[in-house]
Order: sequence, then structure tokens, then C-alpha cells
Amino acid sequence: MELPRMLMVVGAVLLIVGFLWQVVGKIPGDIVVKKGNMTFFFPIVTSIIISIVLSLVFYFIGRFR
Repeated sequence: MELPRMLMVVGAVLLIVGFLWQVVGKIPGDIVVKKGNMTFFFPIVTSIIISIVLSLVFYFIGRFR
């Protein structure tokens, strides 16, 4: 794959992931700690879901290659 095409694909994927992160980014199970003027946000459940989805995508890409 040529570099410009690969950069466009990576950019499109990042755009989609960024949009989904806004929609799905704060689901129940994510850790949010607020103390004073500090907020700590750790999206543990979101990270697990993204990991499972990406694992399935790469499994199917490798399987049909």
C-alpha cells in the first residue's frame, strides 16, 4: 500500500474512533474521581470494549488474508 493512501486510511480510522469516543466514551464502569479542581478519568470499560472489537477486526483480517 502506498504511503499517501495508508495515511488517508489511518486518518479516517482516527476520525471514526474520535467520534465514537465522544459517543461511547463515558459508559458505566469507567472510573471518574473528582477532588477539588482536579478530575481523573480512566475509561477502563471503554478500553476493554475497544480492545475486544479491535481483536475481532484483526482476527478476521488475518483469517481472510
